[in-house]
Amino acid sequence: MSYTAFLILILIVAVALILIVMVQNPKGGGLSSSFGGGGAQSLGGVQNTNNFLDRTTWTLAIAMFALILLANFAIPREGDNNVNLDNTLEGVETTAPVQNTLPATKDTVQ
Repeated sequence: MSYTAFLILILIVAVALILIVMVQNPKGGGLSSSFGGGGAQSLGGVQNTNNFLDRTTWTLAIAMFALILLANFAIPREGDNNVNLDNTLEGVETTAPVQNTLPATKDTVQ
C-alpha cells in the first residue's frame, strides 16, 4: 500500500471518529436520548445504542492508531527511486552578508 492510500484511509477514519464522538452525549444520553422512549426501544434500546457508539469509538480509535503506525513504514525513504533530493538546491542563488560601509563613530563598536 502506498503512503497516499494510508493518508486517505487515516482521513476517512478521522472524519468517522469525529462524527461518532459528536453524536455521543457526555451525560450518557447521546443518540439514544434524541429518539425518545418508544423510538429508542424499537432501535434496540438505550443501552444497546450506547454500547454500539462506545465500541465504534474504540474501534475507530484503534484503527487510526494502527493506520498511523503502518503509514510510518510506507513513507518514502532515502534509498527510494521515487524521491530525489540531490538537486533540490540547484538554481538557488546564494547571497553574502552586506559589508558595513558606514564611518565609525564613538557610539559604534569596532
